[in-house]
Amino acid sequence: MAMDDGDERGPEPVDAPGPDELPRLDSLREKVEYMVEKTFPGQKISGRVFAELVRDRGGSLSHSYFSNILAGKVTQPSEDILKALGLGFGVDWRFFKEESEVVDDVVAGLQFLAKRRTGEISGVAGRGLDDEGLPPELLRFALALLEDAAREREGPAGESGGKDSAANHRPGGPAA
Repeated sequence: MAMDDGDERGPEPVDAPGPDELPRLDSLREKVEYMVEKTFPGQKISGRVFAELVRDRGGSLSHSYFSNILAGKVTQPSEDILKALGLGFGVDWRFFKEESEVVDDVVAGLQFLAKRRTGEISGVAGRGLDDEGLPPELLRFALALLEDAAREREGPAGESGGKDSAANHRPGGPAA
């Protein structure tokens, strides 16, 4: 897949927060601010640019509505608006719902992507994925793999000689 280095609106690699650094994201404004910071680090993203990005990805969101979300004036948007936000940030739209069950999964996904981009993980393949993407349990499994790999690189193998690794974290138990 070719990348256009001149595309100023594309997301940049992010440094994912560690487990102790995860913010509490209660309001729509906090969630959108967090996603702006993590998706476009160091950039000031205007409502117009974000609205155009959503439009380019097949959604619809006015620049003024996005600005009103960031100003805290919109707190209960329609599901269509939440879906547009998801398109713009490249995340599951349910992240933006109140009391979302997907908030942790999206943050975990950002951690996963950051580690993938920095080379801490490679060779990931998803087969049989539907429109929903990776299920939360599979995402947690992938993160467990990353943690195991990091531990193995950081120091000598434990008593198990490094055998207590990804194979034992697979759903359903060790590999056959």
